[in-house]
Amino acid sequence: MQDTIGPDARLALDLALTVRHDGNGGVADDLADTAGLTAWVRAHPEAVPDADRYVADDAALAAVRDLRAAVRALFARAVRPAAPSPADAARLLPVPEALHRLNTAAARRPTVPELVWPEDADPLLRRNPVTADDLTAALAQAAIAFLTGPHRDRLRACHAPRCVRYFLKEHPRQEWCKPSCGNRARVARHHQRHRTPSA
Repeated sequence: MQDTIGPDARLALDLALTVRHDGNGGVADDLADTAGLTAWVRAHPEAVPDADRYVADDAALAAVRDLRAAVRALFARAVRPAAPSPADAARLLPVPEALHRLNTAAARRPTVPELVWPEDADPLLRRNPVTADDLTAALAQAAIAFLTGPHRDRLRACHAPRCVRYFLKEHPRQEWCKPSCGNRARVARHHQRHRTPSA
């Protein structure tokens, strides 16, 4: 079942994963400041043209963080009836607000439909941006493409102890985002079963 995901799905998932476990029992935010956003965009050259020269400002940081909150709220909806990521569980945006933020951001970058029909494949619809320099709009459109695409059904929240990540389920028995989370979950279950009651 391990298939590749498109760049939109990867970009949307990577945006959500900028909230992660910090290794010390807390949550880290890769987009805590403009330097973090600058580094993230430069590591994702598909986000905007000239990503290697991108420098974030406070307005871009606020816009991307607002969009990320919307994306994570919609990811939480996508994994229902399972629980959302514990990083968001207590502070999720209401779904109508998340949809409004996502759609408003996406509308800032109009696109033109283009038919692509390779000789040996089915025709595809590709949407080319009219303007290509709005980071938040590009991320919003990637999130919409992911949430309406075939990979949304594989989206899961990892519920290993201290993990706050979302991931795409690659095989039927996968329960965690990575093997280390599976190990932590098994150790926690073992300790829970073998705890001695205190007297």
